[in-house]
Amino acid sequence: MEEHQSYSLRRRVFQKMQDDILGGRYQQGEELRELALSKEMGVSRTPVREALRQLELEGLVSIIPNKGAYVTSITEKDVEDIYTIRSLLEGLCARWATEHITEEQINRMEEIVLLSEFHLGKEKEEQVVELDGSFHEILYEASNSRMLEHLLSDFHKYVRIARKTSVHKADRAKRSVEEHKAILQAIKEKDAKKAEMLANNHILHVMQNLQAKEAKEDQKNGKN
Repeated sequence: MEEHQSYSLRRRVFQKMQDDILGGRYQQGEELRELALSKEMGVSRTPVREALRQLELEGLVSIIPNKGAYVTSITEKDVEDIYTIRSLLEGLCARWATEHITEEQINRMEEIVLLSEFHLGKEKEEQVVELDGSFHEILYEASNSRMLEHLLSDFHKYVRIARKTSVHKADRAKRSVEEHKAILQAIKEKDAKKAEMLANNHILHVMQNLQAKEAKEDQKNGKN
């Protein structure tokens, strides 16, 4: 029991720090002080130290001996790699979901699509972003694979900031909802091959949209 509580505490501390980094609370290069973090979260320094080591393994933190831990964050190349890998995994997820999805999961996804269209009409992009995440979470769940669900959920977290920037664009948000509808329709029709192709392309379109945005920003800033 005590061991389970210790693991739960370590997991909670790790997830909080991971969310804060991925959510943009800390800037790249910013120092993460064990004492300050332990006081903030009301825990000892041990779970904080363990969380920092895990974050280092995930490439989010760099620990420099005798100096401290510093936020590394995710590079543009990391985001591109994640989206490329994720597109393949999302395709596999949609294929498996076609075989295992339940009526209740289909109903939840249909409700999300309807709510997304409603919020699009009201120009409430923030709600569309949240619903976008919910759609994918149910898709992962419907794959009936804990391993695949875990991998995709982690990737989804890592590109959260980039995803928000992309979906917040009204034209991309509209296309994203349309793509969700098409994926869901293919799943309902039990067309696994089509569902896989649509899900794969859906993620690639998000990446292409981000790349176009970055190119535009570079041009604006006078970069070659």
